[in-house]
Amino acid sequence: MTPPEKTSPTPASGERIEDVDVSTEMQGSFLEYAYSVIYSRALPDARDGLKPVQRRILFQMNEMGLRPDRGHVKSARVVGDVMGRLHPHGDTAIYDALVRMAQDFTMRVPLVDGHGNFGSLDDGPAAPRYTEARMQAAALALVESLDEDVVDFVPNYDNQLTQPEVLPAAFPNLLVNGASGIAVGMATNMAPHNLIEVAGAARHLLENPEATLEELMAYVPGPDLPTGGTIVGLDGIRDAYATGRGSFKTRAKVSIEQISARRTGLVVTELPYLVGPEKVIEKIKDGVNAKKITGIADVTDLTDRKNGLRLVIGIKTGFSPEAVLEQLYRLTPLEDGFSINNVALVDGRPQTLGLREMLRVYLDHRVEVVTRRSQYRLARRQERLHLVDGLLIAILDIDEVIQVIRSSDDTAQARARLIDVFDLSTLQADYILELQLRRLTKFSRIELEAERDKLRAEIAELEALLGDPARIRTQVGVELDDVAERFGTPRRTLLTEAGAQVKATAASRKAGAVSLEIPDAPTLVVLSTTGRAVRVDLPEGTEAPLPSTRRSKHDAILSAVRGTTRGELGAITSHGRLIRFTPVDLPSVPANSVQLAAGARINDYLGIDKKERVLGLVSLGAEVPIAIGTRQGVVKRVAPGGYPSRPDFEVIALKPGDEVVGVAQAGDRAELVFVASDAQLLHFSASQVRPQGVAAGGMAGINLSAKATVVFFGAVDPEDAVVVTISTPTETLPGTDPGRGKVSHFAEFPAKGRATGGVRSHSFLKGESALALAWVGPAPALAVTPDGAARTLPEAGAKRDASGTPLDAVVGSIGRAL
Repeated sequence: MTPPEKTSPTPASGERIEDVDVSTEMQGSFLEYAYSVIYSRALPDARDGLKPVQRRILFQMNEMGLRPDRGHVKSARVVGDVMGRLHPHGDTAIYDALVRMAQDFTMRVPLVDGHGNFGSLDDGPAAPRYTEARMQAAALALVESLDEDVVDFVPNYDNQLTQPEVLPAAFPNLLVNGASGIAVGMATNMAPHNLIEVAGAARHLLENPEATLEELMAYVPGPDLPTGGTIVGLDGIRDAYATGRGSFKTRAKVSIEQISARRTGLVVTELPYLVGPEKVIEKIKDGVNAKKITGIADVTDLTDRKNGLRLVIGIKTGFSPEAVLEQLYRLTPLEDGFSINNVALVDGRPQTLGLREMLRVYLDHRVEVVTRRSQYRLARRQERLHLVDGLLIAILDIDEVIQVIRSSDDTAQARARLIDVFDLSTLQADYILELQLRRLTKFSRIELEAERDKLRAEIAELEALLGDPARIRTQVGVELDDVAERFGTPRRTLLTEAGAQVKATAASRKAGAVSLEIPDAPTLVVLSTTGRAVRVDLPEGTEAPLPSTRRSKHDAILSAVRGTTRGELGAITSHGRLIRFTPVDLPSVPANSVQLAAGARINDYLGIDKKERVLGLVSLGAEVPIAIGTRQGVVKRVAPGGYPSRPDFEVIALKPGDEVVGVAQAGDRAELVFVASDAQLLHFSASQVRPQGVAAGGMAGINLSAKATVVFFGAVDPEDAVVVTISTPTETLPGTDPGRGKVSHFAEFPAKGRATGGVRSHSFLKGESALALAWVGPAPALAVTPDGAARTLPEAGAKRDASGTPLDAVVGSIGRAL
């Protein structure tokens, strides 16, 4: 059976129907659409670094007079004018582009000065009816000289108006602010750079057209992101600069700080490019809930407008902050990747550009701009000079000029007669006819002659500039330097090679995991006389920290005890309590440079009241008794071992009104020393004090005179010990008079029996009645102020009962060197 013949319906009157192949139509339409998106929306021009919508926004704002010295206007007004006159693609796209140019966390050099809520990394902006905008000074540098025929103008979408095809761009905006966009079949993603560095590289390429990539990278070593951070690994950057494609990793700027007395934290002050704090917090919470991230106690966002970004991540007790940070880099946006794809329009065609090519396209554009601007200015000055010459001719014979004009029947006749009589051009004759009589004075002639001379000089300069391409390139370089000086800022992003990873043991590597907990390793806990405590992790085979010089505050040592990172130590207070603690969360300092200034306040770390002072640290596992001396002269040695298992307990039963003044671990060979406020010093062998249990109240140590109290107690090795005493006038307020001090050798003081009065250690002058401070310990003795600053003591060797020498500054406490 033969199928019926296909027939087309009879067209209606006046209609025209054409048969078109669907595949051909789709192919052609798709190509037209793709070209429109590539050229008119998504990709920036390599010359000014702007997409069409951005260029139209800046041009229209300039036309509206929205300069930095004018007031802000509603963003909705800007959006409406741009959409109605130049960009008919919808208000949302225009406002999004306007907002992006105002965000200092997106643009390295913002081009729009926004007033109101222009969004953050985590939140969008307010509606355009609520925000206001005007141009930044840097945006003026992109549009300056537009009225001097420096670029071509093209019709707008409906051929009613004209708009610049490209902006003059006084700085390389494509490199400085970067760009991102998705077209059809291609995309662009460019990182921001530092204006000063880019201008330097452009200037070098201008002066050395054959400059190599290595030479340019000496000026531009890598991107400079608006939010700072750290770029890890530079190989991908060099690939991008060479080929236009590459990648790099950015890390947040994180410092390890003591956020409370007993807790270490990671403080984030800079995040990777386009990463917000809320995104980081969300990823951390997800990782903790999924048990992929361990060691995190809490996360607090303390970001505000005044102090900027501050994200505090608390670390659980016993976890290494460095290891936790490395884990966060791996599993959260604290480390983020950036893929560079330098696609931009060159002569209307998309091209992938390296660093040298981007600079070359920009410099060629600027050379053309300066050339066209100079040609325009030359033409305008030549035109003005032509008119000024005509005016000077008229002023020299003004009477005859007036007579010619008065005797003429009309303007055309007057023009013709002026041209014939004075040999003028038509332009000069018309200008004279339009001249106001007030311009014909003697002073006007002087002004015109000065203007003529100035115009001739400017014309000569412009002709010389246009006649020498080298001078044009020099002018471009001078203008680049000027704009870099005006708008350039120091580099924000740190460039580093690949970051170090957490070291893992062979067993943990084999298991595929790295322990985040701080290992239980040998350590030395050091407490300063000002109450600062640090942990010194001792490398394997190290007996003690290396000696440190007096370069930092708080370097007078009150106590130093060995232990392990997770082992228990004891702190004995002025109330006679022993508080157990582990040093795992104390700030760790290197063994070769112990800086007590970085330590935690021991009272805050242990959570005790400021009225209760920590007088010493002891090892609970040592087989050495703990020696304790009180203000009322009681001495006690606590037998080692058998301590209660409670977190804190009393180690001496104090009498009412008494308190502990000194603590030390003392074997039988040690010398126990008391120094009283009346300058009596008593020392005796520790073997004279029988060790007792923690509940005992001790025994008599020194026999005190009326109103005297103990100002120092300790245990010393007699071989190298010194005695430091300081007296101050009785009438002065404490801490106002430095007083008199002396340093004597301990060997000068004879030993006496326990419970005796001892011997005099300091002679008081008139007005002095008591010691303000005393200390006995190994030489050299170190003195500090109450806030930890170093102070100088007299040389050792004074007689034991001397009155001392005047001190140059107030001493708050004395201790030994580490």
